[in-house]
Amino acid sequence: MRLQSPPVNSLSLDFLTEISISLEKLEMDKSCRGVVLTSALPKIFCAGLDIMEMYGKSPERYGELWKAVQEMWLKICGSNMVTIAAINGNSPAGGCMMALACDYRIMAENPHYSIGLNEVKLGIVAPFCAPEALRIGLVDQLVPEEQVLSTATETMAKWFAVPDHARQITKSMMRKPTIDKLLSNQESDIKNFVNFITKESIQQSLRMYMENLKKRKA
Repeated sequence: MRLQSPPVNSLSLDFLTEISISLEKLEMDKSCRGVVLTSALPKIFCAGLDIMEMYGKSPERYGELWKAVQEMWLKICGSNMVTIAAINGNSPAGGCMMALACDYRIMAENPHYSIGLNEVKLGIVAPFCAPEALRIGLVDQLVPEEQVLSTATETMAKWFAVPDHARQITKSMMRKPTIDKLLSNQESDIKNFVNFITKESIQQSLRMYMENLKKRKA
């Protein structure tokens, strides 16, 4: 599955919904045993949540956005398919979350590519570059950029060598506590996000961040 929402694969409500629907269709296709998540855009895997979706919107819209984030995570984390993230570019914030939900992560060996949670920059942890990400276990493997997809395919073949039922049951046992925790707190998690994102201080930080982005582009 190649993410393609120019310019940087930002996770808007529509794009999140599209990803979840695509994953659900693949999940229902019994001939599909695995999916590689990668990007069709150069130098970016996924930039995370769309800033425009978090500024100046209604609480109801923010609730829909966060529910869509939860659903996407649940679709990937709880999938019966083998899920491999082929990270062929920068992957901050929600992009990092998407990759972490997968079973295995292969990242392009490029010192200019980073992955991590960078919400502090929005006023809401500085991202790690690829070598550091491998060292701390955030990604499983670094390969030259032109080999990211071929390595993902080779890795997928190794996972397919494990009987599906054994892999699926083991994965379910390992991830069930985490998934159950989200499901049991789903509504309160949404409320917490809405309460947080609607604070004037957060909205002001987002406004300043967007203004700085405009200045950089000018």
